[in-house]
Amino acid sequence: MSFQSYLNNIQTKTGKTPSDFCALAQEKEFTKNGIIKKEIKATQITNWLKEDYQLGHGHAMAIYAYLKGKRE
Repeated sequence: MSFQSYLNNIQTKTGKTPSDFCALAQEKEFTKNGIIKKEIKATQITNWLKEDYQLGHGHAMAIYAYLKGKRE
């Protein structure tokens, strides 16, 4: 499955775009100015996504990768 397919599936499941997740991560104080804070671990973000949005590990990692700057 391509990275874009993961993002499309996440949007279908949650109703949220990758940009929405960027804004939510900022609200949760995982990011500052669009960059993941140094003290934040990947598991903190993936656990949040799994708990609050019922994403599987692969989909949570796709959002984490998006937050880190991956776009394709």
